[in-house]
Amino acid sequence: MKDFLLTTPAQLVIWTTVLLVLMTVGWYLVGRFRDNADDDRLTANELLTNFEELHHQGDINDAEYRTIKTALGAKLRKELEDAENKG
Repeated sequence: MKDFLLTTPAQLVIWTTVLLVLMTVGWYLVGRFRDNADDDRLTANELLTNFEELHHQGDINDAEYRTIKTALGAKLRKELEDAENKG
């Protein structure tokens, strides 16, 4: 039996199986981390609130705040539409 496991075809099957198991475990772990990363994202409303606080504290000026507000505007509208469609 030991001689059979040392043949090239048997080694090929063994190492291919090991590779497939490692790839499956890696795929599973990456999927779990990606799912958790999506939960950590802030909504446009939360981001806008944070930037508004920075603006009131003086950390960003009026022009920067307006630029950020404009950039988040489309995303905020989409979130509001999605919330209305769900509710």
